Amino acid sequence: MNGVLVLDKPQGFTSFDVIAVVRKLCGQRKIGHTGTLDPMATGVLPLLLGCATRAQDLLPDTDKEYQASFQLGVRTDTQDSSGKVLQQMPAHVPPEKVEQALAGLRGDILQVPPMYSAVQQNGVRLYELARRGIEVERQARPVTVYELQLTQYDPSSGAGGLRVRCSKGTYVRTLCADLGEILGCGCMMTALRRTVACGFSLEQSLTIEQLKQMPPQQIEGRLLDVQLLFSRYPAVCVSAAQAKRFANGGALAYGRLKLAAGPQDGARYRVLDENRRFVGLGQVASAGEPELRVLRLFLPAAQ
Repeated sequence: MNGVLVLDKPQGFTSFDVIAVVRKLCGQRKIGHTGTLDPMATGVLPLLLGCATRAQDLLPDTDKEYQASFQLGVRTDTQDSSGKVLQQMPAHVPPEKVEQALAGLRGDILQVPPMYSAVQQNGVRLYELARRGIEVERQARPVTVYELQLTQYDPSSGAGGLRVRCSKGTYVRTLCADLGEILGCGCMMTALRRTVACGFSLEQSLTIEQLKQMPPQQIEGRLLDVQLLFSRYPAVCVSAAQAKRFANGGALAYGRLKLAAGPQDGARYRVLDENRRFVGLGQVASAGEPELRVLRLFLPAAQ
């Protein structure tokens, strides 16, 4: 099997738990994923099967969308309800104050990654240090929050919901924690559902229960073309001879390609054969005679 399988990850599963289940259902070992989701989180988790695993280190940065729930008045060591409670206090914050605080968390902001995260520091993942009771200083990182909308809120309990559209690397639970710091009462995330990732949505997702009802050939029929991961790059359709040369690792003369734009060094293109089958990604080298060099091939081995 070769392609992208979009899963709706259930709560309580790690991303690797999901891969283990899909390996068993598909009878295939070669499976990767496009980015982890915490065990408490649910939602869109694109899996890479077969030759699609070659895309893992080339995925372009794409926006992600989430639905999150929060509770004001509680601070935890993980910034969510799965962690140890560090502080509790009454939090009767009027809605207008919450809206004002959210305004400061929109746009280009600096965010300190949480200790319970997969971010590496000196070759060690932060969550490994956190589990040993070690907290280290973390460098704030730039992220972008394109949309941050209060979808529901109960001022009597301090419970509410958010819709978030953000850049890669943004921690939604840290947004909740920062909201609590701005309001001075603390805040923890109580639920998280990813609705969009890598350009795929919940509408394209299958649940594990649905997969369990499908024979392997039916699962294969639900795989999406790996080139959808690279839809932001323009496509170039080449001749049979050019496709064969490219598939064998040979560069293509830029001037012989049907491209309106001039050669831009480093620009990437999806190379399609005469049947519009995805051959691979090419990258422009403009020094000397401009050419489109092989960045990564995606034809299945049998082909």
